[in-house]
Amino acid sequence: MSEHPLVSTQWLADHLDSPDLAVVNAWMPPVTHPDAPPVYPNAHIPGAVFFDVNEICDKTSDLPHMLPAPHVFSSAMRKLGIGDGQTIVVYDDFGFYSAPRVWWTLRTMGAGSVYVLDGGFPKWRAEQRPETDDVPRKPQSHFSSRLNHGAVANLSQVKRSTETKDRQVLDARSAERFAGTAPEPRAGLRPGHMPNALNLPFTRLINDDGTFRVGPELEAIYKDAGVDLDKPITTTCGSGVTAAILTLGLTVLGVRDVSVYDGSWTEWGGRNDTEVVTGEP
Repeated sequence: MSEHPLVSTQWLADHLDSPDLAVVNAWMPPVTHPDAPPVYPNAHIPGAVFFDVNEICDKTSDLPHMLPAPHVFSSAMRKLGIGDGQTIVVYDDFGFYSAPRVWWTLRTMGAGSVYVLDGGFPKWRAEQRPETDDVPRKPQSHFSSRLNHGAVANLSQVKRSTETKDRQVLDARSAERFAGTAPEPRAGLRPGHMPNALNLPFTRLINDDGTFRVGPELEAIYKDAGVDLDKPITTTCGSGVTAAILTLGLTVLGVRDVSVYDGSWTEWGGRNDTEVVTGEP
């Protein structure tokens, strides 16, 4: 396997029976459709285990699906049968939504070989590849969580970045939400964006066929958004999920100094001690 974070449906199909492969169905309902059911109980890639972003998280936080403590994460992975030394491929029901968040979480917690399925379950299904409703019985496995603190940004760090510009802050929300002309889907949040933030809606990174953009085309999208790929970047969004899609794209391009603001706009826009800017950047 290479350091490239994406694998194709063909690669996964060819390696599906590999004993050291773990397939993970990432799940989080869209914030606009919180009651949407997962596909997993009815159909999933054979051998896949179910990773609920809203369950494997910090339950003590008032913010949604924040990273759990390392020991909590290790326990959750052990129960899923995900352990050290495995090659992990993550996919989701929508193509690119919660899978990059789970990919980032696993990497941030120390997993060495973790990838995202390019095109996700929609592409897998469109190609008429095998599906099942059987839930696998995986033996418990030891997962050694080693939190990479540099991959996670907190409120005070992002405040400093907006003031000193020591890191570029890149927002994955839509242009309308960024400008404050569209309401936030979560109640109680002020509309707008952080001072000096850049905007790159995550949807721009996805091809019409649901696969991820790569190469010069992907690089141009970041540069058109004003991003300097040679300088540190912190990605953000509504709640730290689609920010990971921007982080995935930066990783495809080989950018290494990238962090995710875990609290994102749910934290920033929900406080009264943070500066909010509206209008075009």
